[in-house]
Amino acid sequence: MTALLEVSDLVRHYALPREKLFGPAPVVQALNGVSFTLQAGRSLGIVGESGSGKSTIARLVMALDKPTSGSVRLQGLDLHQADAAALKTARRDFQMVFQDPYGSLDPRQTVATIVAEPLAALAGSSARERRERAAETLAEVGLRSSDLDKYPHEFSGGQRQRIAIARALITRPRLIVADEPVSALDVSVQAQVLNLMQDLRERHGVSYLLISHDLAVVHHLCDEVCVLHRGLVVERGDPAQLFAHAQHPYTQALLAAVPRAEPPDMR
Repeated sequence: MTALLEVSDLVRHYALPREKLFGPAPVVQALNGVSFTLQAGRSLGIVGESGSGKSTIARLVMALDKPTSGSVRLQGLDLHQADAAALKTARRDFQMVFQDPYGSLDPRQTVATIVAEPLAALAGSSARERRERAAETLAEVGLRSSDLDKYPHEFSGGQRQRIAIARALITRPRLIVADEPVSALDVSVQAQVLNLMQDLRERHGVSYLLISHDLAVVHHLCDEVCVLHRGLVVERGDPAQLFAHAQHPYTQALLAAVPRAEPPDMR
C-alpha cells in the first residue's frame, strides 16, 4: 500500500553570505538525510530543539522550499518534480497550520475571505458556495456563521487558531502540516485546540504531521514520533514507549529537560 506521505533521504543545505571576498561561502546543513513515512489516518510528530531542522521539514513537505537532494512524495506524487498544474491540484490534499495565529491571518481580510481562500485558489466554486462552505467549516471548529464578516483582531488567540485550522480544513485535505500550532497560545487554551484537532482527525480521517518541541503535545496527538537532532532522525517509535524507554542520549536529554512539578517539602 502506498504511504500517504513518503520522505526519502531529504537533504537541505543553505549557503550563507561570504565572510571574505575570496573565501568559500559558509553552509548551514539544516537536514542531512531525513527519511520517514506516514500512513493515511495516522499522525506523526517531529520533535527536537530549535535549529534541529523541524521547520525546514515542514517547508519542504509543503513544497514551499526545494531540497538540496531527496524527495517528498504525497500519495505517490513527487512534489518537487511535479509541474505547476499538478502541484496546484495536489494542494487540495495537503494544507498547513502555522505557529502564530495572528501573523498567519491577513488583518485586512474578513474571516469569510480567509477561510475560503484555499477554495478560491483552486477555482471551480462560486462565491456563494465558498461562503456556505466557510460557514460550515467554522461551525466544525466551534465558531459561528456570524463570525464570517469579522476581522482577525476581533478574536482571541485561541479563536484565531481555530480560524487558521478552518482554513486548512476547508478543502478536506488528507494531510495537515501543523508547525508548533499551540506554542503561541495560553496553556489553558492549548488543550482546547489540541482536543479540537483530535476530534477533527477522528471525524474526517485527516493525518497530521506535527512539528513541535513540546513532548506532551506530541504524546497527546500523535501515533508515532521522530526525534530530530542536527538534521537527522536519531530515534523513532510509539510516543508512550519511546518517552518511557528512550535509547538515544539526545532523546534522554530532551526528556530530562522537561520541567516537573515537585511536591512541597513538608519538613
